[in-house]
Amino acid sequence: MSDAPQGEGWWQASDGKWYPPEQAPGTPQPQAAMPAQGYGQPAPGAAETPGMSQWGPLADWGTRAIAYVIDVAFVIVLGIVGFIISFAFAIVSDVLGALVGLLFYIVYAGAFLYFGFLVGAKGRSPGMAIMGLRCVGEETGQLIGGGTGVIRTIAHIIDSIVCYVGWFFPLWDAKRQTLADKVMKTVVLTDQPKETFSVDLFKP
Repeated sequence: MSDAPQGEGWWQASDGKWYPPEQAPGTPQPQAAMPAQGYGQPAPGAAETPGMSQWGPLADWGTRAIAYVIDVAFVIVLGIVGFIISFAFAIVSDVLGALVGLLFYIVYAGAFLYFGFLVGAKGRSPGMAIMGLRCVGEETGQLIGGGTGVIRTIAHIIDSIVCYVGWFFPLWDAKRQTLADKVMKTVVLTDQPKETFSVDLFKP
């Protein structure tokens, strides 16, 4: 406001005073900017899509079951080899055959634990690699580590306690987790790069 115009665009009101252009009648006033939504945060009310996680699509029960059958098949082959060898030693000596058989039982159980180690260290067992699956931490999306992978394998005992119902949880669970997955806070993703059968499947 001034008693005389201060530049181009100034206008004179009925009170005889001069006003700058931004105070002219009908000029819209600036509005306060709304705070921006935090980066990476979901919009209010946004729902998680079924079968999806923030790390990618979740593996369905059928694909996980096939991957598990492949793993079991590898271990069974190892068991058959062990049985043949222990039987051969039993022909020579019953005691020797029994000891070799016991050794292969230990190796048989160790194979499952080793596959669990691979799940933690690489995100996948041989069967999971062939089917294009990957196990990650539910909250981090990262590999859970070899030791935790072994514990996760042992935790599958929980899935078997009551008529093996825990193994079927992915059929109806929103996150497609088994009970062991829930305990260990892991999810299994699908649509990952697939691997063909090779020795590399069994390497850490």
